[in-house]
Amino acid sequence: MFLVVSALLARVYASVSAERSGVTALVVAEARGDRAGMIRDLHQCGSSPSCRARVAQDATALHRPGPVSVLELSVSSSFPIFGKTGVARIAWETPGQLPVTQCVRVRHSGNPISGMKVELLEISARIKTSADCPKKF
Repeated sequence: MFLVVSALLARVYASVSAERSGVTALVVAEARGDRAGMIRDLHQCGSSPSCRARVAQDATALHRPGPVSVLELSVSSSFPIFGKTGVARIAWETPGQLPVTQCVRVRHSGNPISGMKVELLEISARIKTSADCPKKF
């Protein structure tokens, strides 16, 4: 029984790790100005004109030279056992530039038995470093 519970918990924690990796990859693509990479990372963005417009705007405004360093990443949910939609908050920087803070709407779906899935739904414009994530991006 212990092994079964441990295996199920490992799946839940893996989805949190997948969220961290996905959000980080999204802002790295953004900092490179890689619109195509951002559209790939955002669930169904390719079929949404408003999403593609936001990506174009963000990729242009937030394009930065150099490697991205993540300063802080607060995941949308620390224990999304049966799926949940929430907002992750990330602060990042590149050398010689001021930090950038943004929010990413994230959906966890599935369950520990059948498997967990993480989808990045949308990314906010830059927000003030001290600001909370907006309800609507």
